[in-house]
Amino acid sequence: MAVAVTSVAETCRVAKLASRVLARTDTAVKDAALEAIALALEERLGEILEANERDMALGREAQIGDALLDRLRLDEGRVQSIAAAVRKIAALQDPVGEVIDGHRLPNGLDVRKVRVPLGVVAVVYEARPNVTIDAAALCLKSGNAIVLRGSSSATHSNLALARVAAEASVSAGLPEGSVSLVAGGGREELAELATQRGSVDLIIPRGGESLKEALQAVATVPVIYAASGNCHVYVDRTADLDMAQEIVLNAKTQRPGVCNAAETLLVHRDLAAEFVPRIVGALTEAGVVVRADTASLSLAAGAGGALVEPASQDDWDTEYLAPIIALGLVDSVDEAIEHVARHGSGHSEAIVTGDTASARSFQLGVDAACVYVNASTRFTDGGEFGMGAEIGNSTQKLHARGPIGLRELCTFKYLVEGDGHVRP
Repeated sequence: MAVAVTSVAETCRVAKLASRVLARTDTAVKDAALEAIALALEERLGEILEANERDMALGREAQIGDALLDRLRLDEGRVQSIAAAVRKIAALQDPVGEVIDGHRLPNGLDVRKVRVPLGVVAVVYEARPNVTIDAAALCLKSGNAIVLRGSSSATHSNLALARVAAEASVSAGLPEGSVSLVAGGGREELAELATQRGSVDLIIPRGGESLKEALQAVATVPVIYAASGNCHVYVDRTADLDMAQEIVLNAKTQRPGVCNAAETLLVHRDLAAEFVPRIVGALTEAGVVVRADTASLSLAAGAGGALVEPASQDDWDTEYLAPIIALGLVDSVDEAIEHVARHGSGHSEAIVTGDTASARSFQLGVDAACVYVNASTRFTDGGEFGMGAEIGNSTQKLHARGPIGLRELCTFKYLVEGDGHVRP
């Protein structure tokens, strides 16, 4: 496996060679490689957890914070879940060769539009070692070679996981270079990776705004940004309050340090007197700090022992990734939509309502990759959407939007077949 013992350019060159083999590799061979990876994860659990504990110890020493430590941590259950996701990906239909459209022209030419791999996909990610395997499995199943670049905080974990994936896939018949990891360099290495136009077909960064800005400054390779999530839950005037409470608590507290967790709660003003003290009390009991706007502050503070602070203007634009939520009152679904338009990141937005017209207005009016009616934002995930796993969630509008799975890692080509046809 390539692990920065060669240059970034050489690693990418070898990956490009591998991608040409992978593009025409049979589904059965790819699936066997994924099963080999899943089995190796289980068999080499001790090696993986030992490497992860080294990263965890360094992270605690560096005081990287609870949210990042949670993302970084692996245990037996999480590794088993990663292996299970690999098997789910193996069981999915192979997108390569899928006929998107096809027809016969009046002149007798047969034209088919078919799905094909992108080639070499580079994934740049921060503090999430599970991405190493999720991304590798998705790329291999879709016929792509992958070049991984994780963060320094997960160096040992990523190295162990990438070694498992690379060795298992080669043992199952995939070419050397199908899975590669570059590690140990700084921003210069990132810039080199982002400019390998002859070898890398797509870069997917999965991290914070600083990573996004660093790539935007240098990338000449196409980029799909798996962006941050400033997600909202809007409780409409006709909402069932029991349902609303359950959804808000799930969206905020089920796992606060992830991009599909809710960061802002909007409540219709007609419900405020009844719902705000109730939901603030429930959030406080769950350890969540509420940053309330002027209109809701006195109601929020009225909940006994509530963890309430006044909201600043910056709170509406903040992805906390922590047990903190901003709270504001609005007069209508249109005002909620406008608030989301001003402050949302285009990731995941939810409305809780009993009114079909309000639900429809929210679905059509909110510009986001995923829009929910009476459901938590926490479902924005490739695994939850039946994709097995995901490389990230795109908030862009071209090619891929939302969870990036197998089909999003493909492009297409036109296959045209004739019988001696020439153009007159």
